[in-house]
Amino acid sequence: MSLAVIYSRAIIGVQAPSVTVEVHISNGLPGLTLVGLPETTVKEARDRVRSALINNGFTFPARRITVNLAPADLPKEGGRYDLPIALAILAASEQLPLAPLARYEFLGELALSGSLRAVRGAIPAALAAADAGRQLVLSTDNTAEVGLIAQSQSHTARHLLEVCAFLLGQGELPVAAMPPAVDNAR
Repeated sequence: MSLAVIYSRAIIGVQAPSVTVEVHISNGLPGLTLVGLPETTVKEARDRVRSALINNGFTFPARRITVNLAPADLPKEGGRYDLPIALAILAASEQLPLAPLARYEFLGELALSGSLRAVRGAIPAALAAADAGRQLVLSTDNTAEVGLIAQSQSHTARHLLEVCAFLLGQGELPVAAMPPAVDNAR
């Protein structure tokens, strides 16, 4: 398959509108093109994603890769789309199965090593994902935030490889849980 579609979320104030990350891999001059009005920080995802994939033993396709962040008129900023772009490239290049991706939404900035970093707006994203009937996968650095959302089933990971193992059925990701109540009354 040369097309993969993955779900993510933007952040606009306290709203987290849906963003569809579409990746198409085709013949042509090798390169990665981002479309859908991404800001400069999103365009930098090219280098972060490529390095994270290569540094973790994946093959970065030596073909033409087009990444569409839809809808195009929605502002997109930050590194929050790194994880969904990386997973969509892996699925479109048949290094990861596409089927399990539909149940989840993904957020997270990737370090060049593949480590996941926190993103802004995790609470609205977790609420919106739950309303859409999907589970959110994001960095363990966002656990305290998404753990506050009772109706959310948000999974957390430290690394791209943990997410891939989870999607392949070779590992589990912890579900962010509400922190225990603290009784300060004395």
